[in-house]
Amino acid sequence: MTDKDLFRGTLALLYDLLQLTPLQISACIAIIFVAYTVKGLSGFGSGLIAIPLLTLLFPLTFVVPVLGLLSYSGTLMQSFHYRKQVVWRDLLPLIPFSILGIFTAIWLLVNVDADHLVLALGIFVILYALYSLSPVTVHSGSRLWAILAGSCGGLVGALFGTGGPFYVVYLKMRQLDKSAFRATIATVFLIDGGTRMTGYALTGLFTGQVLTLVAILFPVLLLAMYTGHHIHIKINQQRFNQIISLLLLFSGTMLIYKALSA
Repeated sequence: MTDKDLFRGTLALLYDLLQLTPLQISACIAIIFVAYTVKGLSGFGSGLIAIPLLTLLFPLTFVVPVLGLLSYSGTLMQSFHYRKQVVWRDLLPLIPFSILGIFTAIWLLVNVDADHLVLALGIFVILYALYSLSPVTVHSGSRLWAILAGSCGGLVGALFGTGGPFYVVYLKMRQLDKSAFRATIATVFLIDGGTRMTGYALTGLFTGQVLTLVAILFPVLLLAMYTGHHIHIKINQQRFNQIISLLLLFSGTMLIYKALSA
């Protein structure tokens, strides 16, 4: 058997495991590369970019576990590195409500009609984009806000892979300094993500197709993050975030159209 035959056999095996066309795999690679390059540039949530675009191509119950595993690998490294700066007194009130939201979301993923979930995702993405474009100022607030932030973060995170904004707003209300904020949000994602991964595994969402695609996309994630960290673009942060928000408005609108036309 020649090297060319071995390569073709490997590709055929991958296509058989994934049950995806070369065009679909190429689209996944392109979307993941763009999403994580943007994250490397700005720290912006890659899930908010990747999940709406991937959901235009694949079922939400396939997309969310894939992005969950990809993102969690980076979270493990980041949370370990910053573990000594975590503000536990502000983090701990989030956890029980986050777990409640997560298991509610997993039940919805397994039992609710997919088109309804896609419609909800489209609405959420548009609302978040409008929030990002508005001149909203986050004021200080008590730890009681952890009830709402934890519940919504866990629910939306497990359902759509994009619960980060709720945790970010809560921790901004707690007025943590930059180092403490970075460490605490990384630990929130560690606990939230670990609970989500466990729930996905217990409900059978980690199929062979999901795991194979994650293995293919992980090197793309690493390359994209490296690229994002080393790209210098002549655009200010506010304008950059506005462009991303417009992309979210477009993808959210397309998701709503997809759900309503199904």
